[in-house]
Amino acid sequence: MSELLEISADLPVEHVPAGSVLIAEGDDTRRMYVLVSGSVSVERDGVAFATIAHAGAVFGEMAVVLDKPATATVRAASDVEVRVIDDPEAFLRDRPGAAYAILRTTATRLDGLTQYLVDVKQQFAGLDGHLGMVGRILDTLV
Repeated sequence: MSELLEISADLPVEHVPAGSVLIAEGDDTRRMYVLVSGSVSVERDGVAFATIAHAGAVFGEMAVVLDKPATATVRAASDVEVRVIDDPEAFLRDRPGAAYAILRTTATRLDGLTQYLVDVKQQFAGLDGHLGMVGRILDTLV
């Protein structure tokens, strides 16, 4: 993660107070952020599902890569400092290593989610009724 801190060292730093929204779900913002300090909460449909608290973590990348509005809300869980990437495409194109560092972050998140889905599937394997459908539903998601 410190790799992105080094790559983004010359970018402007924004101080964001606790409770403030950096990215709102559904917004068509094209900004990415690199966390310098503090922690943020990631929410979808009003449900918090992740906390990002390690310096060098990136967020906002999914909307940029998928070329669609933000898929989640990112809210400052504490006072935070972030490096602001106003032109993500140029950042990824012009800075060697940036795309790879972000890909590693995304792959790490996907790996964690996959491990969780396997665990859920194992817990509900062999059950009848609605809970028994969990495995089939997870099969379609993956």
